[in-house]
Amino acid sequence: MPIAEHIFPNNSYFCRIMYNFPINYDQPLFRPPSEGRSLIIQATLGCSWNKCSFCEMYTSKQFSIRSETDVFNDIHAFRPYANDIRKVFLGDGDSVVLSTQKLIRIIVELKNTFPKLNRISAYASPRNLNTKSELELKELADAGLNLIYVGIESGDNKVLEIVNKGETFKSIVEGLNKSKIAGINSSVMIINGLGGKEFTNQHAINSAKILNETQPKYASTLVLTAYKGLEHLKSRLSVNFQDLELYELIQEMRLFLEHTNLHETIFRSDHASNQLVFKGVLGRDKSKFIEQINGIIDSPDAQLLQKKRARGI
Repeated sequence: MPIAEHIFPNNSYFCRIMYNFPINYDQPLFRPPSEGRSLIIQATLGCSWNKCSFCEMYTSKQFSIRSETDVFNDIHAFRPYANDIRKVFLGDGDSVVLSTQKLIRIIVELKNTFPKLNRISAYASPRNLNTKSELELKELADAGLNLIYVGIESGDNKVLEIVNKGETFKSIVEGLNKSKIAGINSSVMIINGLGGKEFTNQHAINSAKILNETQPKYASTLVLTAYKGLEHLKSRLSVNFQDLELYELIQEMRLFLEHTNLHETIFRSDHASNQLVFKGVLGRDKSKFIEQINGIIDSPDAQLLQKKRARGI
């Protein structure tokens, strides 16, 4: 479906010209699932880190910062539809790497151009959050940066090292809590199965702990997917990685949920890679989720499958 139909689903005039989209994106273009109806403005191209061994998103791009003129031109191209735009996502992989003042100028231009705009969001890495002072983050929040998406991936230092995340438990907690105090909400992501068989328990437990320490507004999980094949993924890791089977992924999810102590975090596991779909609030719905998992694990079919695997069948 053309991107215009997502951004302006009820605008009949725009739908008539949807094949003449006002700007040309530098592909590939990625955005979080919840930004499906947002206007995407590329402030940067690619990812400023782009070294995570599991990630194939921006491997075809070299990171660069777009000129302010080009960014503003993209914004101004949507002036005819200004009253239709409610949400803007700043791409690509980590636009928070921009200087605070440049980012504020972009945010101000967005708000001046789109009078009904009520949310501006972006991907962000803890390292780039940590390079900004508490005052700078507060300035960004006051300007209108409402939400950041942060790929935590894991709360376990060993797993983070193996996948070359360039972060630690401590750096992630510091970055998220700094932005939270400043008034910026966060949506964080954990990857089910990222630790493989060897580190599954510590990955699950420490991922829960890192959420407990930060209490994000939103949290989600997806399942590790080797888009270029498992052997390609293994070649990029520093250990002998053994991926989890479905039954083990479900067990890991249960262990993760059991160790969460969240108050009002909105939780989703509805990415296309997830076999188990959960939507609710942790901890209000924690017991319900665990009960659902127990029902699957304790089912006769699941027990039979486990026995067969134990016998090597």
